[in-house]
Amino acid sequence: MAIDIKVPQLPESVADATVATWHVKPGDKVSRDQNLVDIETDKVVLEVVAPADGVIGEIIAEEGATVGAEEVIGKLEEGDGAAADKSDDKSDAKADDKKSEQKDDKKADKKADKKASGSGEKLEVKVPQLPESVADATIATWHVKAGEAVTRDQNLVDIETDKVVLEVVAPADGVLAEIKQEEGATVGADDVIGIVEAGASAGSSESSKETASDSKEEATDEGDSEVAGPAVRRMLAENNLKVSDVKGTGKGGRVTKEDVEKHLKDGAAKKSEPAKAASAPAPTAGDRDQKRVPMTRLRKTIAKRLLEAKNATAMLTTFNEVNMKPIMDLRSKYKDEFEKRHDTRLGFMGFYVKAVTEALKRFPEVNASIDGDDIVYHNYFDISIAVSTPRGLVTPVLRDTDKMSIAEIENGIRDLAIKGRDGKLTMDDMQGGNFTITNGGVFGSLLSTPILNPPQSAILGMHKIQDRPMAVDGKVEILPMMYLALSYDHRIVDGKESVGFLVTIKELLEDPQRLLLDL
Repeated sequence: MAIDIKVPQLPESVADATVATWHVKPGDKVSRDQNLVDIETDKVVLEVVAPADGVIGEIIAEEGATVGAEEVIGKLEEGDGAAADKSDDKSDAKADDKKSEQKDDKKADKKADKKASGSGEKLEVKVPQLPESVADATIATWHVKAGEAVTRDQNLVDIETDKVVLEVVAPADGVLAEIKQEEGATVGADDVIGIVEAGASAGSSESSKETASDSKEEATDEGDSEVAGPAVRRMLAENNLKVSDVKGTGKGGRVTKEDVEKHLKDGAAKKSEPAKAASAPAPTAGDRDQKRVPMTRLRKTIAKRLLEAKNATAMLTTFNEVNMKPIMDLRSKYKDEFEKRHDTRLGFMGFYVKAVTEALKRFPEVNASIDGDDIVYHNYFDISIAVSTPRGLVTPVLRDTDKMSIAEIENGIRDLAIKGRDGKLTMDDMQGGNFTITNGGVFGSLLSTPILNPPQSAILGMHKIQDRPMAVDGKVEILPMMYLALSYDHRIVDGKESVGFLVTIKELLEDPQRLLLDL
């Protein structure tokens, strides 16, 4: 019985998606819940798993196709199915079309030997399809080295785009024979970035390298013609170059005239370097090295969004300070009992979120956003929590905070922080949010002016708690004080509302009983 393989439901704000990578081919046997295909949206990659044990009968939407929610992209024959035989016929027909008449005998014999032995077939590791809005990507991290053994579906390399990091997995068990694109290289969709030798073992990596070098030496002008046109070959001959000397950036790895010109230019620059070095003045004593590292895609996106927020909003920051002694005393008194009962630590963030939620109820302008010429007032309370991850700052959302207890808030923030650290935040975790809290105090920040997280109209910055001398009833006392900073969009929030909002948070934190009594 044939079962439809469908695109999962997409969020309301996402109209369509792209078929990124099929991990199986027609005729492959699959087990229930095995990942069949990655569906890529603007922000995350969704996995589509097998609904039952069976055989892949047909792939309807190929890699790169644009698809919608619930669209059928393939067929699964439940059980052992007969799809395997059909897929073999199709693959054989395609292979025959691609063979040239002059190479028929050699390639056919080699492929037959490889299939018979079950090893030695060289499989290309390609960049998956990128979303329409993403022109290229960057090789972030190779997790294996050339010559190391790999298993099917093992993550080989991370490809970083403006929005997400894509994992490229091994197409079969074997050895990573070659890495064609090193870390930091800019690549496009379907670019070949590595070669996996199927069925080989790590011990045979040396022999595979020798075989690869032998095959390169035996390449003929006829083979070169597949990756370079007549004009390019003439240009190469005039400069005593081979096709293999130049890295091709055209479709399918074809070498273009621009590639040859860039190669010649780079070569001239390298030759001039020794002359420049000889004429350069002697370096100053001491360690004066410098390191240049390209920005990651996520860092570029963060920089772009922050710059847009500065340029597109009338941002202003107002400050206040809060005496944290009442909350610190409350924590000291109940933290052990709280942890035993709720299985989570009683931190400061639970109080911050509670106080902010109450202040948002009283000042709806701060919980609103601008959409064109309209002001959108939100009657719910979703608060973004700034979380520092190894890849950069992200702001996952804690939803319906008005319905949550302090224990639920603490648990929710802990879960988001763990998911952010492990790179497991989903698109749902990141979408929405009406207000942001960022706590620079955990890193020792005493005072800052946080930047808005559009389209939100305000962001609250918490800072380091530090003992300071304060005047209390005409006497000087040493109190644990913390600065609060509220950055807001002056187009929607006036000074009166911003100051009142910040004072409300101060009063609630300095007298936590107000949170219970709704005062």
